[in-house]
Amino acid sequence: MRPQPLITCTSVSGSSEWYQRVLGLESAHGGDEYEMLTSDGAMVLQLHEVDAHEHPALLREGQPLGGNGVALWFDTATFDADIERVRSTDAEVVEDVHVNPLAQHREIWLRDPDGYIVVLSSPYGDVG
Repeated sequence: MRPQPLITCTSVSGSSEWYQRVLGLESAHGGDEYEMLTSDGAMVLQLHEVDAHEHPALLREGQPLGGNGVALWFDTATFDADIERVRSTDAEVVEDVHVNPLAQHREIWLRDPDGYIVVLSSPYGDVG
C-alpha cells in the first residue's frame, strides 16, 4: 500500500506550478480541476479544484482549506539540493532547516498557496 494524498486547491494550476517550482515535482496530468504530481515517475500528490463538485465529501461546509492538523511530508535523498531550490523561490518558510533529534534527520517546514504545511526531510538517521 502507498499513500497518494489528494488536497483541494483554490487554483489547481497555481498549486501545481508551486509544487513543481518549489519541490521539483512533475506534472503527470495537468488541468484546471485535477492534477497528478510525480517524483521519479511515482505519483506523490493529487490536486483537486475546490469548486469541482463531483466529490462533495472533500470539503466541510464553512471550513477553510489548509488541512488543519495535516502535514504533507516528503522524505528526500537530495535534501541539500532541494533546500537550494526552495531558497531560490518565494516559498513561505514556517520553520527553517533544523535537526529533528527524534528522527535524526533534517527538515524544513513550508506553507503552500492554500495554507497546507509541506515538510521536506532528509532520510531517517541522516544526522546522528
